[in-house]
Amino acid sequence: MSLPQPDSDAIEHSQRLLGQIRDEIARTGWMPFSRYMECALYAPGLGYYSGALQKFGHDGDFVTAPELTPLFGRSLARQLAELMALSAPHLIEAGAGSGRLAADLLAELDRLGAAPQSYRILELSADLRTRQQALIAAELPHLSARVSWLDSLPDAFDGVVIGNEVLDAMPVERLRNAAGRIEQAGLALDPSGQPALDWRPAPAALADEARALGFTDGYDSEINFAARAWVAEWARRIGRGALLLIDYGFPQAEYYHPDRRSGTLMCHYRHHAHTDALWMPGLNDLTAHVDFTAVAQAAFDAGMSLAGYTSQANFLLNCGVLELLDRDVDALSRAKQNAALNQLTSPAEMGELFKVISMTRDIDSPLTGFLRGDRSHTL
Repeated sequence: MSLPQPDSDAIEHSQRLLGQIRDEIARTGWMPFSRYMECALYAPGLGYYSGALQKFGHDGDFVTAPELTPLFGRSLARQLAELMALSAPHLIEAGAGSGRLAADLLAELDRLGAAPQSYRILELSADLRTRQQALIAAELPHLSARVSWLDSLPDAFDGVVIGNEVLDAMPVERLRNAAGRIEQAGLALDPSGQPALDWRPAPAALADEARALGFTDGYDSEINFAARAWVAEWARRIGRGALLLIDYGFPQAEYYHPDRRSGTLMCHYRHHAHTDALWMPGLNDLTAHVDFTAVAQAAFDAGMSLAGYTSQANFLLNCGVLELLDRDVDALSRAKQNAALNQLTSPAEMGELFKVISMTRDIDSPLTGFLRGDRSHTL
């Protein structure tokens, strides 16, 4: 598929990052794919998420649920209000993107009389942090003093941690079974001195993990160790509260189904999806679907309980998204509203591919978002 041509400034941006990657490979001899993905997404000032490129919305590379409609954030706010009442009136959002979800959540929680005492945002990108600050100051000046930004995870926290499309952007290892030998993907320099994909025998621990997951001959997929570690760190730090994550993915048995032999790694540029992860690093998003079984296990091993796991459609319907539809609008506005709702909930759109999972500690009450359609048994 032909991709839109980047302008000269974008190409120069990518070439600068490529130069850093090339220099690191020259020093080390070989770069694991997870390290390449980390550089491509998060290299200071040059990575996809740390640079100043437009990423979200119709003028960016992809559209997230909060960018589609405020119905998403307003529905989610109902679940967060319930969880804060059961734990503590504090929220942390990890990876807040444009800040749209934070603004929608705060506005709806305020309307419900449940505005948190603090809303902290864990954001590594200085550019995105600036955009978030501007949006919240413009739309919610009366609540902006409650919002602050974090550079790292807090040592301890009571309340609710929310992450929308965070895990899919964490660096993954790519592994394959080549005639019975488990190999790990990485980058080496080709004869012309340019980074190129290079497969090498995997360390024993990675090979054992791949075999345990069912990597048979010819099977090629990814394992997200970073997501497991990230969830485990939050689980160790949350006292009384919850971790609520929304992302696209599958339970482990479906993720590593024998028929899914090429993994889930995907790249996004200007609303075009492609599979060339080495194309123009820094300009396009690299993602992989989430193994929700591994996510739940990481939290469980760190002392949290699985409170619910369901599709995005079920979760939003349980949280009353239909009640939030504005009936007193003109025909065009109603059509746009219904189209956005369909994209959020239709099985053919985001409704089934996206899942919602919550892990809790010291919270025993059933959660509204999972009262119907809970799929915890599938994990």
